[in-house]
Amino acid sequence: MTRALGASLVVILAALVVFTWGTDGWRAFTSETARREQVLRNPRPLPAVVLEDQDGRTFELSDYRGRSVAVEFIYTRCQSICRSLGMAFRQIRDAIAPQRLEHELALLSISFDSVHDDVPALAAWASAHGADGRHWRVARVRDPAQLGPLLEAFGVVVIADGLGGYEHNAAIHLLDRDGRLVRIDDIDTPQRFLAQAGLQP
Repeated sequence: MTRALGASLVVILAALVVFTWGTDGWRAFTSETARREQVLRNPRPLPAVVLEDQDGRTFELSDYRGRSVAVEFIYTRCQSICRSLGMAFRQIRDAIAPQRLEHELALLSISFDSVHDDVPALAAWASAHGADGRHWRVARVRDPAQLGPLLEAFGVVVIADGLGGYEHNAAIHLLDRDGRLVRIDDIDTPQRFLAQAGLQP
């Protein structure tokens, strides 16, 4: 009986060790939570990629140095979560004074659907959501080979749904003034995102 009890305790202790490790010290009970915790503790540098926006202009994330950037990942044919992302960004835009958008915070929606989201598709999505191309740009990665490393750096998972669309995790990502990923928040709390990012209206 003592031997059985000892074996049970060993199994329980091993399970606790594995669970503690797998939940990042009990802080994260999902991979999404773990992703957010890791970014808070260790801001991530991002790869250099060339983006093309709804007006056909090319730019890089490094062009935003000196400003914070809110980033979301979408695809223009999405009829569900991407609309919610667009609405969250519109709330953020409307909560910030134009002069602050000019100097402190930019909004960037990045499509991960390189096949379908050409410049006209980006422009149509931008128009539907009120993205002006100045304070809020809608863009795609110009070279599809650069998309994978960018999604990996942000921790965005995109899976084809077999019906021509995609399943993907949705969040608002914050880049600091040095271009590092420093925060990830839910899309249904844009006001909290602004407050925790130090960008209160």
